[in-house]
Amino acid sequence: MTEQISDSDFSAAEGVADWRVLFWGAKTLFRTGDFATGAKLVAAIAEHAADLAHDPLVDLRDDTVTVQVITIGVGLSDLDLALAQRISLSAAELGIEADPSKVQHIQVAFDTVDRESVLGFWQAALGYVRVSETDIVEPNLIGPTFGFVTKEYVAPRNRIHVDVSLPHDEAHARVDAILDAGGRVLSDRNAPAYWSLIDSEGNVVDIAT
Repeated sequence: MTEQISDSDFSAAEGVADWRVLFWGAKTLFRTGDFATGAKLVAAIAEHAADLAHDPLVDLRDDTVTVQVITIGVGLSDLDLALAQRISLSAAELGIEADPSKVQHIQVAFDTVDRESVLGFWQAALGYVRVSETDIVEPNLIGPTFGFVTKEYVAPRNRIHVDVSLPHDEAHARVDAILDAGGRVLSDRNAPAYWSLIDSEGNVVDIAT
């Protein structure tokens, strides 16, 4: 059975000096130097994931591999620790160095009065899924997470604008979903290039093609 572990326990464990605990798990970047070497590391990661029946998030680029471990609904778990340890060992065996100074996590934060209304709007606009009372994420955990907190209004309230670029044959459905979630059209004078829509508290999204 998967057991939750604290951020501090993960960081203090042996074999994870390459990793940094951030929002949404722990993450590291390996400098592979070329794509073929990165692919070898990814193949080793896939074997470890299969052995543990626990998959990480992996981003393979021309000279780096970025890896994130997280257990959705739990946070960091004993499986994440075991997987991170095995990945770092494989990287060392391949002569690949980690550079955890280059990792980060982006989260868009909203201060809200009516959290449910605002969260529902952005969930519809982005096609995200809800994973907690306050958070929505991209279904494949790619891109920034969005967090919504309820705070007493203090002027001036910050407003956030987000562009969502979609295939031209998907844009109308996304606009309809936003309207169904309680949003309204702020401007459609530039449609079909883009529509500007606004939620119940004045936050704006452009649905662009």
